[in-house]
Amino acid sequence: MAFQEAPTDNFPIFINIATIITKASANRYFTKIKLTVRFRFLISALLLPVSVIGQLTAPGANAVRYTSYPSSPGIKDPVFVFCNSSGNAKGNLNAVSPGGTGPFNFSWYKWSDATRGFTDFVSSESGVMNSAINNLDEGGYRVSITNGSGFSASLTGWIFIDLPNVSASLQNRTCDYVALKGSVSPDSYFYNDPVNGQPVSLPDGVRFRWSSDPSSSIPYPDIELNPITFDPPLENVTYILQVTDSLTCTNSSSFYYESIHVKADFSVDPSEGEAPLEVTFTDKSVRAVKYKWEFGDDSVSLIKDPPVHTYYIPGEYSVKLTVESDLHCVDSLRFNKIKVDQSDLHVPNVFTPNGDGINDIFVIDKTSLKYISIKIFTRSGVKVYDFYGEGKMLKDWEGWDGRVNNSNAKASPGVYFYVIKAQGWDDVKYDSREYRGFVYLYR
Repeated sequence: MAFQEAPTDNFPIFINIATIITKASANRYFTKIKLTVRFRFLISALLLPVSVIGQLTAPGANAVRYTSYPSSPGIKDPVFVFCNSSGNAKGNLNAVSPGGTGPFNFSWYKWSDATRGFTDFVSSESGVMNSAINNLDEGGYRVSITNGSGFSASLTGWIFIDLPNVSASLQNRTCDYVALKGSVSPDSYFYNDPVNGQPVSLPDGVRFRWSSDPSSSIPYPDIELNPITFDPPLENVTYILQVTDSLTCTNSSSFYYESIHVKADFSVDPSEGEAPLEVTFTDKSVRAVKYKWEFGDDSVSLIKDPPVHTYYIPGEYSVKLTVESDLHCVDSLRFNKIKVDQSDLHVPNVFTPNGDGINDIFVIDKTSLKYISIKIFTRSGVKVYDFYGEGKMLKDWEGWDGRVNNSNAKASPGVYFYVIKAQGWDDVKYDSREYRGFVYLYR
């Protein structure tokens, strides 16, 4: 029944019916009628029996698909999927009548391959509004619904207990790589065409992903089912292959992998400086039992942590460490580069030994010198300072502090003449005229 608003043109008719009602009150009257009709229509819709929305459901199912019967493609019965993560999953179904007036009688049957029909009786209930069956195995189920007034209907559904097949294992390993082996596939699921009993396959597929704990390198973990990593783990890991099928169910397989791999590694301190440069090499290798250090200057060490190594000749050196495990796996690491500074020498021309902490020492800016000789004279030729040093003495030399021949007497302000002779570790000699000159002493 359709309800329409009264058009404005009908308003005079309303006056003829009740002339004592004004135009304004007439509008209120019609508005009241419309609201009353709509309210009654809403109440009627809410009071419709639940049976008109009847359906077959499977509480707890992880996914639902629908059949495609070759003989009746228009019929779409639900296919309920229960993921079998626990290993002992069962299905369940709940039916609500699609019509009629309750209470109803429900009779449940299971598909029989022998009779090619829903002929295996499961259970029945009478005088109820809905019915549920639990602890169900895979297969097809049909429920027949009747009432005492001649109503009759049926609902059909299929249950699959799903767990994709997966297997993870070690295919091969060497000192250089680890090859993983995986096997994945969905379960095969078939329902039957109720008209002729022919089996119909339910399409399924899988996606997978490799991982490890702790995390390690696995190339193309969701593309290659049998990946090979040439960056093998240096610690023991658990490799895991996880599979999810198109029915949304997940399964995994794993195995423990005990690493055999070796890695050469070390630190260098310092890596540059003047000669003689003393360098400490600290081993950080993994699973190594044999060592060979090649320092780049024709010297070799076969111990884990070699003593401090001294580089005397300026230049650049490449250091290589080769290690071997007890299973004869070999790895090496090269460090480029250790830099030993070339020799150099610069002489200041003024200093101020007045005790203010600024430029109080006549000190030569030197690098990588094997030895040095310094003599300082007054303008009249009297020697006021003399030093010769090499090795540790040269390294610890701090310069001339302005005292006469290391006594307590202070040299007078003025001009002093110096003569320097030196030789670098690269055999460069510093004894030409440019290393004879004057330095000014101010106080």
